[in-house]
Amino acid sequence: MEVQLFVYDLSRGLARAMSHQFLGTQIDAVYHTSLVFDGIEYFFGQGIQTCAAGQTHHGAPMEKIQMGQTDLPMEIILEYMESLREVYSAESYDLFLHNCNNFTNDFAMFLVGKGIPDHITSLPQTVLNTPFGQMLKPQIDAMMRPVTQAPVPQPAPVRPYESQGSAANANIKNLPPKKPTTEPAQSSSSASASAPVSPLAASAGRVNNETRLHDVERLLRLAEDRCAVIFFTSATCGPCKLVYQPYDDLAAQAGDKCIFIKIDFAYAERAIGSKWPHVRATPTFITYLKGQKQDEWSGADPRLLRNNVELLLNAAFPPHPHLSKSVPNLLKQSQRPITYAKIPPLEKLIAKMGQPGKDPAVKSIVSFIENRERFGAMEAPLTKFPQFAEFLKKSTTDLPPDLLFTALDLLRVTMTDVRVSGFFAEEHKGATGTPATIAHLLGHVNDLGTSAPYALRLTTLHLVCNLFTSPLFIPHLLSPSLSTTLVSLLTTALLDDKHPALKTSALSLAMNMSSSTHKIRMKKYTANTSPSHLAEDELPDDQQVELLASLLEIISLDAPFSEEKKMALICMGWLAYGADMDGELRDLWKVMTAEDMVGALKGKTVEERLLIKEIKALLEV
Repeated sequence: MEVQLFVYDLSRGLARAMSHQFLGTQIDAVYHTSLVFDGIEYFFGQGIQTCAAGQTHHGAPMEKIQMGQTDLPMEIILEYMESLREVYSAESYDLFLHNCNNFTNDFAMFLVGKGIPDHITSLPQTVLNTPFGQMLKPQIDAMMRPVTQAPVPQPAPVRPYESQGSAANANIKNLPPKKPTTEPAQSSSSASASAPVSPLAASAGRVNNETRLHDVERLLRLAEDRCAVIFFTSATCGPCKLVYQPYDDLAAQAGDKCIFIKIDFAYAERAIGSKWPHVRATPTFITYLKGQKQDEWSGADPRLLRNNVELLLNAAFPPHPHLSKSVPNLLKQSQRPITYAKIPPLEKLIAKMGQPGKDPAVKSIVSFIENRERFGAMEAPLTKFPQFAEFLKKSTTDLPPDLLFTALDLLRVTMTDVRVSGFFAEEHKGATGTPATIAHLLGHVNDLGTSAPYALRLTTLHLVCNLFTSPLFIPHLLSPSLSTTLVSLLTTALLDDKHPALKTSALSLAMNMSSSTHKIRMKKYTANTSPSHLAEDELPDDQQVELLASLLEIISLDAPFSEEKKMALICMGWLAYGADMDGELRDLWKVMTAEDMVGALKGKTVEERLLIKEIKALLEV
């Protein structure tokens, strides 16, 4: 998508005509900016707002600047915008310190890898540098606030991608869910072909009203790896109407686990009557499980209908045996990412770099860190991050291994800002694969293995932990392209008995990885979709096995119960809970008699002893 910068003059020409007279310096405009792509205008005022391009209350833009092209998927863009919601709230708006141009600059950096023109972002400071500007700052802010924070004049038009979730027609605070919305019931033969959706997705989550045998048989074929329900009704059947709404509700709740079909004999072709000649009363229901007829009953009983559908779904997708286990102590453990946000003495850190530390990108990042620490995100707009990314890639050759940790430490500190982590997760090029800079750095350190200096290994583990603060990074971190490297770094550090801090940091990373895997896995038991159709993937099976094997070594150490053992135990619980009962992970814990290892642990507190008991019970299943 092409990305444009719309530039407005809030003063409507007054700044150019009168600024020199009042301020003693020439100002061409009071700039307001927004980004436009795919026909939608995105800007900051009363929070993050959207509107049809060119339809804001600011009138026509004074200038349109081509910023470049983004290939990022819309769902990634919207997720990034959602992460900015706390930084760019309606309450945080400040005409001089935290305005629309700061938002546009940060958003442009993510989309196309560069900020907006400097003369726009530097305007507030230009005004404040004048005595008159300083004196009138409160009055100017009060005067402009009703203009800059006016409500959206009209909603943006609905775009085709909004079936995947979009904020294009609403304030970003009210993002709709990302799963497909339930469409009104309609005949599959007349379903819209404008959107490229799969046959299953087009037929799932709703009732399919069919009149032709060919269409019914097609839907039953779609359900051969799951289940289906046929509801035989008639326009003259009064009792049937009692179960119309419950049937619609069940279809929406089941998602793509089950195909729901409704056949009205008043309109159905004769071939349907020939296919099911024994169906003479309405309402009649027939269920199918994995392509085979399962059950049949008649009568307008909504409770019976719901019970039978629930039994059918449980037969098609059996609930995991762990779900019936009571594990409150495991499930109440915090799943917030463990991070390392402490800022080192920046001057000393840069001095250690030597000549590479004089790179302009380094100076820019240090300024960003200092401003964010001193004033908060409001006064720390994104800076030269593309140049910083290039510096980081070069640092693996420009800096010796014993000094490389200095560059990674700068990156570690910035990664606690969701704007920065979002940028590095997608690298602004639009690639949905491996983030280039992070992959390069982690691959380099991993290749050094145990020969990597201690400071470099420790900083790398802390950096990786901080990556989990961004939801955009987690799919990358759990995919084989990066997860293989992460597990290698982690397991090597877990087995390092010479450096206790490495082991603790590795366990922190293990907590983040196993927690993320656990949360994704649990979605398949709560979301209205079958496990094979989840958008996110867990940590690959072979890497879960490798991680569990390392955790078992920690658990089996002949030493008193410690914080490290507790962390390893929690990781094991998250990995085991809901795991495939026929998978390699369960095979490993059975072969290693992990339940006996866990059972041998002696917790110091009641809570620890209950946690041990719960996880032992999971491993015994």
